[in-house]
Amino acid sequence: MGVITLLIGGARSGKSKFAVELAVRSGGKVAFIATATESDEEMKARIAEHRRMRPSSWVTVEEPINVPQWISSHGNGFDTLIIDCITLWLSNCMAVGMSDEAILGEVEQLIDACRRSGCNVIIVSNEVGMGVVPTTPLGRRFRDMAGKVNQLIASQADIVYWLCAGIPVRIKCAS
Repeated sequence: MGVITLLIGGARSGKSKFAVELAVRSGGKVAFIATATESDEEMKARIAEHRRMRPSSWVTVEEPINVPQWISSHGNGFDTLIIDCITLWLSNCMAVGMSDEAILGEVEQLIDACRRSGCNVIIVSNEVGMGVVPTTPLGRRFRDMAGKVNQLIASQADIVYWLCAGIPVRIKCAS
């Protein structure tokens, strides 16, 4: 049975770099599930930077929305999966008009797919609730949903790390 590890922290806190380090340490066949889309030049540059940090032998899957379905269909062919990142996935789900209830249902499916895959899964997500209160209803919905999604994943994860300034601090370890 695989282990689900959640890496959470602020933007540029070192989450993705640490995810890569954990996967390299575990060895085996790795799939990197990227939820970002190349929506503009700045995002293209960010995606290129992320690609450079990971080994070329890894399989990269660009899946902005159907992450649980991809894991259900293909996850058992890998030793480790990295999902980077949940907050972009949430944005994508919201952008296509999914309701809050549907998104939380997708999170449940994601957790179930991760468990059934039998491999180690490293999930990267941003903590967005420690900043200012967004000024728009959409911004507040996103912040609130990110908090709910992160709590749901953290409650089911075996291990949770908080990353701050590149330093991982383990905040949960199932015994």
